[in-house]
Amino acid sequence: MTVVETHRAIEAVWRIEAARLIAGLARIVGDVGLAEELAQDALVIALQKWPDAGVPPNPGAWLMSTAKHRAIDRLRRDQRLARKQEELGRELEHQQFQEPADVESGPDFGDDLLRLVFTACHPVLSTEARVALALRVLCGLTTTEIARAFLVPEATVAQRIVRAKKTLARKQIPFETPSGDELAARLPSVLEVIYLVFNEGYAATAGEDWMRAELCEDALRLGRIVAGLVPDEPEVHGLVALLEIQASRTAARTGPSGEPVLLLEQDRTRWDQLLIRRGLAALARAEQLSARPGPYTLQAAIAACHARARTPDEIDWARIAALYEVLADISRSPVVELNRAVAVSMAYGPEHGLGLVDQLVSQPSLRNYHLLPSVRGDLLVKLNRPEEARAEFERAATLTANSSERAILLERARTCDH
Repeated sequence: MTVVETHRAIEAVWRIEAARLIAGLARIVGDVGLAEELAQDALVIALQKWPDAGVPPNPGAWLMSTAKHRAIDRLRRDQRLARKQEELGRELEHQQFQEPADVESGPDFGDDLLRLVFTACHPVLSTEARVALALRVLCGLTTTEIARAFLVPEATVAQRIVRAKKTLARKQIPFETPSGDELAARLPSVLEVIYLVFNEGYAATAGEDWMRAELCEDALRLGRIVAGLVPDEPEVHGLVALLEIQASRTAARTGPSGEPVLLLEQDRTRWDQLLIRRGLAALARAEQLSARPGPYTLQAAIAACHARARTPDEIDWARIAALYEVLADISRSPVVELNRAVAVSMAYGPEHGLGLVDQLVSQPSLRNYHLLPSVRGDLLVKLNRPEEARAEFERAATLTANSSERAILLERARTCDH
């Protein structure tokens, strides 16, 4: 294996093992920041040794063993941890003699990872900090990769991660899994992070790319992990169902030259049927667990209406409009109301949809939301009011920071003259 091939193998191993490695170390040292540093130390040593020695048969166990050695060295050097040295050092020295299989499949793996999920996504952190820390410690992304994905300076991402770790340490957030009512209260914070990461990948808010598939994949992988760790929580399955069905359209969302293809114009034969089946199964599981669906389950049910339709003409827009109405009742949001207006227009005519959209024009939260004038423009086109429609598309183009989306909107504005 060449050096380049070895480095690629190490990158793949890191993506797979980073979360469980950090989770296991965090349980031992009680500090997420320190655990990540130890894991990074092990990665650096792997980059130094594996090109010559080769990738070991059990790379995850090798990394864990190496990180534990680093922990012992650090505990011995750091006088501030002198009180913990004897206790932790004894535990680490005992564990380093365990068989590698224990590291890979020991009974604490699931618990450790779940603790890390709830710690990295703790509501004491800002939304931006939770997203950055989760991508770092749960998905194994580098600071550079996170910055590139969200189009922010690398220094900004690094600062968010450092502050997040310091906040967790300063507020003495315990490395533990919440239970009972506390778990129910904390779970939305975790699901929000997964949802935000997926959405940024699925519809990039800025830059040249229409979507960033790697972020979708990271979010979906994380969602599946959480669903496996808390299998009785319906909204986790609802979120996974939504992401599976949305991700099934990835191949059809861009044309031959990389141009965006909108939902109703997509070639449905290119939708991934395996992901759709998985999504529908997750939706059925969510609905089975709760008679009162939550917001993610309702959104998944809406996505399922599209997935089940073989052609755009078969879409059950009346059901979608009804589902949005239920969603609006439990999750008051102008964006949800805007989506409901679209469904109403498709089910009952553009004049009904426009009436609902016009009620949202004065909403402060939608003042700079490009999809409001975009939707209004679509409805005005259907009502044969081209001049008003062109003005709406042009305004929408000034509000989006995504170049591909701006190009679509400007083209829509131009077609209003024909």
